[in-house]
Amino acid sequence: MNRAKAPRSLRANTLNSVIEKSDSYCGRTVSAVAGLMAVASFSGAEAQSNLPPVTVDAPVARPRPAVSKPTADQTRARNALRRAARRSQQQAAAASPLPSPNAGALSPDRNPYADAAAPYKVDHLQASGKFPEPLLNTPKTVTVISKDVLADQNATTLKQALLNTAGVTLGTGEGGNAFGDRFFIRGFDTRNDIFIDGVRDSGVSVRENFFTEQVEILRGPGSSFAGRGTTGGAINIVTKKATTEKSFYNMDQTVSTDPSGRVTLDVNQVISPTFAMRAGGVFQKGDVEGRNFTTDNRGGGFVAATWNPVDAVKVTADYVHTDIHGLPDFGVPYFRPGPTNSKGQYLTTAGGPFPDFGVNRNNFYGFVNRDFFEVHQDLATINTEVKVTPDLTITNKTRASQSLLNYIGTIPEAPNLATGTLTANPQSRYQPTQVVANQSEATYKFDTAGWNHTALAGVEISRELSTIDSYTGLTSEVTGNTSKSPGSFNNVSIFNPQLTFQQFGSPSLTGLPTNISIDTASGYLLDSANYRDVLILNGGIRYDDYGIKTAGFGTSGAVKGRWGSQAADFGMPNFNAGLTLKPIPITSVYAAYATSSNPVGAEFDGTSANYGGLAPIVAGGSNQIFGPQKNTAIEIGNKWELFDRHLLVSGAVFQTNVENARESVNTTVNGVTTPLITAGAAYQIRGVDLEVSGKITDKWSVFGGLVLMKSEVTKSLVPSANPALFPTNVGLPLANIAHQSFSLLSKYQIDDTWEVGGQAVYRSKMYGGTLLAANQGTSLPSFWRFDAFAEAKIDKNWTAKVFVNNIFNKLYYTAFYISPAPFVLEAPGRTVALQISARF
Repeated sequence: MNRAKAPRSLRANTLNSVIEKSDSYCGRTVSAVAGLMAVASFSGAEAQSNLPPVTVDAPVARPRPAVSKPTADQTRARNALRRAARRSQQQAAAASPLPSPNAGALSPDRNPYADAAAPYKVDHLQASGKFPEPLLNTPKTVTVISKDVLADQNATTLKQALLNTAGVTLGTGEGGNAFGDRFFIRGFDTRNDIFIDGVRDSGVSVRENFFTEQVEILRGPGSSFAGRGTTGGAINIVTKKATTEKSFYNMDQTVSTDPSGRVTLDVNQVISPTFAMRAGGVFQKGDVEGRNFTTDNRGGGFVAATWNPVDAVKVTADYVHTDIHGLPDFGVPYFRPGPTNSKGQYLTTAGGPFPDFGVNRNNFYGFVNRDFFEVHQDLATINTEVKVTPDLTITNKTRASQSLLNYIGTIPEAPNLATGTLTANPQSRYQPTQVVANQSEATYKFDTAGWNHTALAGVEISRELSTIDSYTGLTSEVTGNTSKSPGSFNNVSIFNPQLTFQQFGSPSLTGLPTNISIDTASGYLLDSANYRDVLILNGGIRYDDYGIKTAGFGTSGAVKGRWGSQAADFGMPNFNAGLTLKPIPITSVYAAYATSSNPVGAEFDGTSANYGGLAPIVAGGSNQIFGPQKNTAIEIGNKWELFDRHLLVSGAVFQTNVENARESVNTTVNGVTTPLITAGAAYQIRGVDLEVSGKITDKWSVFGGLVLMKSEVTKSLVPSANPALFPTNVGLPLANIAHQSFSLLSKYQIDDTWEVGGQAVYRSKMYGGTLLAANQGTSLPSFWRFDAFAEAKIDKNWTAKVFVNNIFNKLYYTAFYISPAPFVLEAPGRTVALQISARF
């Protein structure tokens, strides 16, 4: 029987329909192929209609082979392939996350750890082995300041960036400890808990941001991650790395009302698909707004290289050099109206910085022909990463660094209200520091009963060497003006300093240095176990073998010139544990516990235990060796990723307890009064920490936090520094911290050309005191500070940006010394800056 053929027109219409549909999905080339296939199918149908019927026999059943159970090796191989595929997908997503529809093209110099669509939000920490989970799933409060936040804050130093961060306050130096970067996190000093790319940056320095990718602030004790110290937390500076993705050429030039000028360069050059180099530099020459005579000049450069000879091997190397110098500002005097008792102890807490009582805020109490500061730093690092198998990675990082902290400055102290004068007291230091460190780590990923493990084992060895000396010959050529020590002047006017341009001779080093060496050998083991992204457990242990030696000469009184030494050796085990529950993918609830240890001498710049250091014992001296200070912390928190997961919001409550803390009491030996150190004090600090970073909408970005704390001395073995006001240290809050702090940076994109933003920063009142107890009756007032900026995109390569920092020219203070009438560091006044940027 013949089938009726379809009309020619129907076949033509059907063919056209197929071609049109194919064209709409696949393009002209694919539609033509589809058309040919359609013609062939119709032709086949016509041919089949004339064929005779065909008989097909039923299939013959055949026995199936027995199903064999996979061997253990086959199961491990299959699981390894699955894990490798899953990691490849995760790494690809992390390396090149898809931007939001309004995010535009991905910038070749973007932060590789941040959300590409919301660069204020950082998703991963640099140390992926120690912290394998994204920040959402990390059971710890971590504040990460990305380079985009640094740029919109116009924060060119680490100090500026941290002053803008809630929960961090600044400290100062004096004769016993160095001036420079000194920060308090959650109430505790972290000046020697600063790391660069995961390696401790020993000593006190002044750190620039021109080579910084992001700043990671890990809050709370964490010796199992970072080693000694870290009572309040640790700070890790992540440096810029070369990338083989694409070449780029960046330049920023800034002029401001300081007046100052600043130029930064950042160039990445792809040499081949497996090799790239990156180089940059900074030059700055300027003053400080609102502070007479003070200067802040900087220069530096960095070079970085990345080499991937094969897929399984990655080698990175970098070198950073910074040179910061100028005329230092050691602050303004503090007003104490009295009265005092027979021991000279103040009977009232009244008073404050002299500028708050009518003294010119611009007054400079130093000497322009004598004072100076210079900070030099050189760091060289090489890191090798080898993927032995898809699950096993071996890394080795070697660091060699040297730095120099060199200054003579003048602190205004001991004001005399009757005469209207103060003592201008010189402080000086010459401290070169050398560090050699090596970290070797093995990261192994495996599965057990549905748990995905990331285990890390590591060994770290380091040697830190430093020499601390000071200057002599600081007395003026004009005699009769010296006070209690050479170079001091006791007749400087509080209201109109008259000796600013005093002539001086050439200072020289005393030749009585203190030599310090710290040798540390550490081993650690960490594991993070993830059960189907619902439950995550992590934990770690670390053991540090810490040895310190110090030797030098007595520098004053009857022991001047006498040789002495002292040494200590401690073994310090620490651990951490955390549990994270994820009821839904966009949130986590966690609880964590951690410990840390502070051995004597851990503060590398301190010249005695009173300043966190270790001094050599000279004739008649006292032993300063005590067991390590022990710290424990518990934290419970909740994190969310909102608004298409471009906004990270977190909140946590925490408590840190400190035991065997050191205290001091003044004692006189051989006619020399020095602090006698004891151990056994205890402190406690509790608080709430709220953080936000990322985008609320495609056009609105935010970054900030709120930290509320309550601190208390719970045990003390020595009398208060001022018993007339405070009979005991017990019950007093801790000194040098703002118990309430807030900051918020907000930016809005008006259109494709304009962006505007601003920042608000708040710090509550801070109290002064010896060591940590607020027992002197001194305080700094609370303050609000507001900043603003506007950015215009001139074309695809050029932008212009205007900053106004401290819009209302607020007079506020950042830090002060521990004495009853301390000197106070004053913040800069209103500064307006114009920045022109080029991106190619």
